[in-house]
Amino acid sequence: MLAISRMKAFISSAPHVSKTTPFALLSLASSSKSFSFSPPTLFQKPNLLLPKPNIFLPKRSIFSPQNVRCLQMEAESHQRSGEIHVIVGPMFAGKTTTLLRKVQSERGDGRNVAIIKSIKDTRYGLDSIVTHDGVKLPCWPLKDLSSFKQKFTPEAYDKLDVIGIDEAQFFEDLYDFCSEAADHDGKKVIVAGLDGDYLRRSFGSVLDIIPLADSVTKLTARCELCGKRAFFTLRKTEELQTELIGGADVYMPVCRQHYVGGQVAVEAARVVLESQVQCAS
Repeated sequence: MLAISRMKAFISSAPHVSKTTPFALLSLASSSKSFSFSPPTLFQKPNLLLPKPNIFLPKRSIFSPQNVRCLQMEAESHQRSGEIHVIVGPMFAGKTTTLLRKVQSERGDGRNVAIIKSIKDTRYGLDSIVTHDGVKLPCWPLKDLSSFKQKFTPEAYDKLDVIGIDEAQFFEDLYDFCSEAADHDGKKVIVAGLDGDYLRRSFGSVLDIIPLADSVTKLTARCELCGKRAFFTLRKTEELQTELIGGADVYMPVCRQHYVGGQVAVEAARVVLESQVQCAS
């Protein structure tokens, strides 16, 4: 009996154990000492977990002198970047008028400007750019654009802010010139020219600079046959070469309907004329 009573006293003095409480949690909770866990080292290889010397290098600051200088150079290059604005449309749509208006506005704001036109266009004089309405400004007549900087002199070219180019379809080096002037020389280039020839095919390099342009303006004229908006240029004569300098005596602006009908009429007239020539021979 004495042994049984001592056993009961021992059990009653032990902490209460719940059936659902894991033994590990009970032992942690019941211990008043701090607990630390050391993983087994029986299977660890020597120095497996030790960091290698110099494996973690200090990060380089983005504000180092070299990076700051690169950022300054990049900012300066952005400040020098120019612009390219393209004006296209059929003949008699006011492309030259729009070009001159933009150039005069730039000059009114105090910027240095220069205008270039193709030496092929001699309709209103060689050293002047003239609109169909009679507005006239002096210009540089050139065979190619690559010669402009040298003829204008490099010193004067560096002071230029705006370059206007009229009848741009006649310049084969239009793309290279615009890219160099805007991207590297910081010039604002305003280009005016025909986007299509009398057969509605790409004319010169005007369409090639569209991917370079900051803006593209498509102008329209007034159809001479019905008064609607004219998007195309119809050639009245029978010449077949792409480049044929002329004015209202050779070309007229027309809408789509009258362009198609006019081309059919011109083609029929050409066939008739060719047959007459063959019969006469």
